[in-house]
Amino acid sequence: MGVGIEVEVESPWAWAWSSATVVVVVVVVVVGMAVLWGVPMVEWGLLRPRRLERALRAQGLRGSRYHPFAGDLPENARLNAAARSRPLPLSPSPHRIVPRVLPLSPSPHRIVPRVSPLFHQIMQLHGKISFTWFGPTPRVTITDPELVREVLSNKFGHFEKPSVSPLARLLADGLANYKGEKWARHRRILNPAFHLEKLKRMLPSFSTCCTELIARWENLVPSEGSSEIDVWPELQNFTGDVISRTAFGSSYQEGRRIFQLQSELAERLIQAFQYLFIPGYRFLPTKNNSRMKEIDGEIRSLLRGIIGKREKAIKVGEATNDDLLGLMLESNMRYFEENANSNLKMSTDEVIEECKLFYFAGQETTSVLLTWTMVALSMHPEWQARAREEVLQVFGNGRPDFEGLSRLKIVTMIFYEVLRLYPPVIFLNRKTYKEMKLGGITYPPGVTLMLLTIFLHHDPDIWGQDASEFRPERFAEGISKASNDQVAFFPFGWGPRICIGQSFALLEAKMGLSMILQRFTFELSPSYIHAPYTVITLHPQHGAQINFRRL
Repeated sequence: MGVGIEVEVESPWAWAWSSATVVVVVVVVVVGMAVLWGVPMVEWGLLRPRRLERALRAQGLRGSRYHPFAGDLPENARLNAAARSRPLPLSPSPHRIVPRVLPLSPSPHRIVPRVSPLFHQIMQLHGKISFTWFGPTPRVTITDPELVREVLSNKFGHFEKPSVSPLARLLADGLANYKGEKWARHRRILNPAFHLEKLKRMLPSFSTCCTELIARWENLVPSEGSSEIDVWPELQNFTGDVISRTAFGSSYQEGRRIFQLQSELAERLIQAFQYLFIPGYRFLPTKNNSRMKEIDGEIRSLLRGIIGKREKAIKVGEATNDDLLGLMLESNMRYFEENANSNLKMSTDEVIEECKLFYFAGQETTSVLLTWTMVALSMHPEWQARAREEVLQVFGNGRPDFEGLSRLKIVTMIFYEVLRLYPPVIFLNRKTYKEMKLGGITYPPGVTLMLLTIFLHHDPDIWGQDASEFRPERFAEGISKASNDQVAFFPFGWGPRICIGQSFALLEAKMGLSMILQRFTFELSPSYIHAPYTVITLHPQHGAQINFRRL
């Protein structure tokens, strides 16, 4: 008796049929994926931009022709590279005799063509209201102050901030980029930290940082003669020190790595923006993308450590709430208790994003303002002398206090004029999420409105034929009477989303400039190259070399 074993033998035809089936399935899957991804890509990169272009041109708007997917990004990169290869001329020195037969150099403050060459070129060709393409998105230039007011007032939420790309959010998210109820909730939580009475308490920290800056410069400048200092990195370090002390109660050294990382990240983001028209670019394992993710991870780790220390200190009753982080955490807890809803409390990740914004906005914008102020006062020594006279009259050689800083009229006029000519952020933008009428033009959904701060600030129709000249006296009677329209000046934005930190920035800048004027006179170094350009904010491309003399 044996055991029967039945063996099923598969024929070669069956195998062939299986292989053919697999091939068919693979082909179907590939075609399906192509349809699934291809149809939306065609709609996003070809059909929709063409519809938007026809809608804009049908209403008389003119602008550049749409180039599939890339838009004007390659042309923008080309124009920026060309502009950055040519510095701006400096005006003749007031102490140098220039033959009358030679034409005077154009104002060094006429920076718009260099800083924003694409928009300048398009508006020269097609008018003040014209459009360009950021990839497949049309961007319409808005330079009428009344229209700017209407957009920024945003009474009914019709014009919202565009969604920020995931790459841009690596630098700083938080209040600046939130929309709707989330923005309103964060604004309510953060407002107490920037109340004027709270800022007064931070003045000793401002003063300490200024004293350290002055001491460092006095070591670099001899008692007799002059010495060159590149004030751009110096003032970045100074404002970094201020934001470290006032926001986190720590020294600049502890936050130094964050500043270095954010500066590198800003530079890398500018490179990445040139390739955003490539679908899925941010997911590609390029060296630049990989490094940006590394930087983000390190920044978040550092901030998480700072926040963790503070939360532990709060639990044991050791923390002070006089700095921005403490005030924010206190307000966050109070908001949570008042509303009895954990969903309304900022999460740890949201606190980290607000801290990143503190670091970037608090350090970056004020260092930009102070740097261009030092450059402008070096170019215009008569205004430097007037500012110094006012500072010495109010404070003598003593340490500036809050009441005295609030009385500095000439210094305030100078800052306003520098903010007009060199706004740290050169444009704001909003997006239409439904069909909207503005200035007699009906904009379809999906159009970005570019509110060109720097163009309005330099417009001769608003400021007069001397719009590109440094004339702080135009602000002698305040902002509202400085131009033909008070909304033509908005370096900190306007409306409900006006910058929450503007009082902080101006107070810090006044303290810093006052103490510099008390100790030094200064002029541009022969090595200085006048070359403003944008790296998120308005930077000096080759630094800001200034010669200092002790008083």
